Amino acid sequence: MSGADEPTVLSTTAGDFPLAECRVAVGGRTWAVLHAGAVFTREDEARFLAGEAAGRPYGVALWPSAVALAHEVALRAAEFAGRSVLELGAGTGLPGIVAASLGARVVQTDRQEVALHLCRLNGQRNGAAAAEHRVADWTEWSEAGRYDWLLGADVLYGDSLHPHLRRIFEANLAPGGRVLLADPFREVSFRLLEALQADGWAVTLNKWTVGEAGRPVGVFDLAPPAGQPRGGT
Repeated sequence: MSGADEPTVLSTTAGDFPLAECRVAVGGRTWAVLHAGAVFTREDEARFLAGEAAGRPYGVALWPSAVALAHEVALRAAEFAGRSVLELGAGTGLPGIVAASLGARVVQTDRQEVALHLCRLNGQRNGAAAAEHRVADWTEWSEAGRYDWLLGADVLYGDSLHPHLRRIFEANLAPGGRVLLADPFREVSFRLLEALQADGWAVTLNKWTVGEAGRPVGVFDLAPPAGQPRGGT
């Protein structure tokens, strides 16, 4: 999967960060994911976020929600084959890479070019190079396509982002499509999930535990209200 000429350092405008490889067993195979930090425990998260002030981008870490979402995608393999997928805040890209391996047509987006570069590299080294990669900011969103699945791992962390994410869900979800969001049960995340449910969205939950410490992560399946167009693409 990997090659001797692959980078060992991620260079950013804020400095250089060493890359490490994490091997993740998902869906009957092992995925080799390059990252600039593995965040599997709350202590890992505290250390990483403290380091972010020094310029390490959020998206270059491998987060537990990405691992849980990848497991959920693999569990639903038949629902992804031949379908269109938009991954929001793709970061290192694991969920979208798994979806692409199942035969989905995947577009991975991130606002950080350096994270998207790492996402693209991980796709190439895991046989998912056919996925498209687009730099995109939720607050200046211009993507007009509609997708059968919208994926997001740990994207609900900021209240100020919730209106933008909701507009994306409503604008880019194809008739009959659904949204899968993985989240480590952050309090702020429930505010958007509860608001969507109050407005008629169906919200169901699968719970995963990630890493040796067993970090709990919820994967929320969101289906739009019956009044919105529904039907396959």
